[in-house]
Amino acid sequence: MKHPDHPAPRQSLARHFTEALSFHKRRGRERMKLIGVAVLAASTALAATSRTAHAAEPASAAMMNTAGESVGTVTLTELPHGTLLHARLQHLPAGAHAFHVHAVGQCEPPFKSAGGHFNPTGKKHGIASAEGMHAGDMPNIHVPDSGALEIEVLNTHLRLDAALFDGDGAAIVIHEGPDDYLSDPAGAAGPRIACGVITR
Repeated sequence: MKHPDHPAPRQSLARHFTEALSFHKRRGRERMKLIGVAVLAASTALAATSRTAHAAEPASAAMMNTAGESVGTVTLTELPHGTLLHARLQHLPAGAHAFHVHAVGQCEPPFKSAGGHFNPTGKKHGIASAEGMHAGDMPNIHVPDSGALEIEVLNTHLRLDAALFDGDGAAIVIHEGPDDYLSDPAGAAGPRIACGVITR
């Protein structure tokens, strides 16, 4: 006779099997969740690292005058709020000079080869223009009597992206006179006295 307090052997085995199967299913789901979280975290970290590495890669322009002589360098570094231009210049005439990013990466004297201002959004020229400004518009530089100048300029409209590094590139140009910040298309800044192709 079977004791009433003990279940039948078959029923007991079936119950244990069901419980074991349920336990392993739960463990399997937990493992898959953990794997999914790990993969997502790794992908996010890789994307962030890639963006940081790209953003940290600077560009530069070796500046030369119309005689083909070096007049310094401009380094461009992309930051969260725009691009920082660090210019180290020498052998320039004293006075105020327009300082722009131009749309074509060619610097053949008298530097008309550099085209117009870099302007991917089709705005009017001028920091003071209600319909401006070009992404290549920047404040004038003021060169002392020594002809040497080191400055940093944050251009909040400029990015080191595919628009800047397109098929024909871009350049930094210094003009003979100052930009009046209003006249379209170039601020009445006069001839171009220095130019440098932006490269990475």
